[in-house]
Parts: sequence; structure tokens; C-alpha cells
Amino acid sequence: MDEKRPIDLFGATALIGFAILLGGNQVVMKVTNAGFAPVFQAGIRSVLACLFLALVMRVRGQSLRIPRHILPWGVLAGLFFAFEFLLLFQALDFTSVARASIFFYTMPVWMGLAAHFLLPGERLNAVRLTGMLCAVAGVVLAMSDRSSPGGNLLGDLMALGAAFLWAAIALSVRITPLSEAPPENQLFMQVAVSGPLLVVLAPLFGAMIRDPGAIHYAGIAFQSFLVIGLGFLMWFSLMKIYRASGVASFGFLSPVVAVLLGWAILGERIGPQVWVALALVALGLLLINRK
Repeated sequence: MDEKRPIDLFGATALIGFAILLGGNQVVMKVTNAGFAPVFQAGIRSVLACLFLALVMRVRGQSLRIPRHILPWGVLAGLFFAFEFLLLFQALDFTSVARASIFFYTMPVWMGLAAHFLLPGERLNAVRLTGMLCAVAGVVLAMSDRSSPGGNLLGDLMALGAAFLWAAIALSVRITPLSEAPPENQLFMQVAVSGPLLVVLAPLFGAMIRDPGAIHYAGIAFQSFLVIGLGFLMWFSLMKIYRASGVASFGFLSPVVAVLLGWAILGERIGPQVWVALALVALGLLLINRK
């Protein structure tokens, strides 16, 4: 297995843009939950993203065919993707954007820990281990804070579970035959599996349609085409070039953006413990990317 490159200027610029896009997406998801039930919203988003990716690949002359030895791993990644977003969308129905983002964007911690054992050239050193401890301390602090408005233990745990599943997807792209597939095919398999599955599961979580308006349809379109169709495609492409933990660790920006936008747009009141937890997580993720 070839060793990936450290982050350079191009990679850093692309990853900062992606982190900001993801941070803003948390607000969009929560707003859109008012029009469409969370699991149904996640399913429709994947279905539309699947159609969009198929069109992009067709225009670019790329094959949708998946080699037989890769297909089972693509299905597994699709299942991870489905349940990652089932948990995250549901979490945003229970808890605030600020809290959900702190837990969800700890993904680099779990990714870095697993990469230490599974990926060559990604061993933990003292600085990165300190970063992980800071981030975990932030998670513990945020989860212990029951005084901040919008806090809910079930929502917190769902967002944390989504982070574990995101890390599992990132690892599967690196350590299974799925790594042989182009990024477009990797993402296509995930949305192709997750879309129909989430739509089928959606009725188990109550009414699928709430009170949709123009802003909620726009939210679905933003997530389907810009976040998944373009944003995640870029992320998977970067995963094939740069070190996995380096790519993941730029996620420290996303919870910061999400918390600030939740406060500015949604009027979320954020207690002091949550701000301290956010600072610990952001610091931890910065240290994880240090050499």
C-alpha cells in the first residue's frame, strides 16, 4: 500500500472550503427537518445525489460498472453511510446544532486512533495523542452539560454514533478493495445503497412529511447537489491523495462554523461549558494534524 502525501497548500485550501461547507450544512439540515422528517430527508437527499452523480459520471464518460470483488465493500460502505446519516439527522431533531456538531466532528479522533493500528505511516506520536485526549475531554464535558438549552443525551449519543460510522467509511476507503474504485464510484455506491434503504425505513420513524415550504425544498437541493454531489466527491478524491488523518483533522473548522451559524441564524443559546468543549475539540483536532 502506497504512503499518502502530507497536506500541502492546495489540499489545505480544499479542505478548509469543505469544512466550512459541512459546518453550514448542519444548520441547513436542522432547518429542513421542519419540513421533512429526518430519515425521509436523508433518504431523498441520497436518491437525488445518486441521480446527480450518475449524470455527472455519464457526461464525463465514466463507467458506473462496479467490479465484482469491490461490490460487497461498496455495499458495506453504503450501509455505514445510511446509518451515519440516519443517526445524524435524528440527532438534530433532539439536540442543538452546536452540540450535535461537537460530537459529530470528533470523527478525526476515532479515525486517527484506528489509523494508528491499520494504516502505515500514520502512527500516533505524543502531540497527536495529546490532541486526541483534548478532543475526548471536550466530548465528555459537552455530554456532562445538561444545563445548556437544546441539550439532549439521546441526540448527543446519536451524533457521536454518526461520527464513528463516518470514520468507518473513511477507513474502508483506504484498507479494503474499495480503495481501487475511483472516488465517484465510491460515493455513488454509498448513495445508491443509502437512498432506497433510508426511504424504506423512514415510515418507521413517524410521518415523513411535516410542513414543507420553499426553504425546505431548497435545503434538500443544497444537500443533495452541493454537499454530497460535489463536496463529498471532493473529500473522497482528497482521501486518495493525502494522509487519512491529515484530511480528517481539518474537520476542526466545521464544528466552529456550525456553532457560530447555529447561534447567528437559529438563535441557539450556548452555555459556557459548550464553548469550552468546542475549544477543546478544535484544539485537539489541530494537534492531531501536527507532525
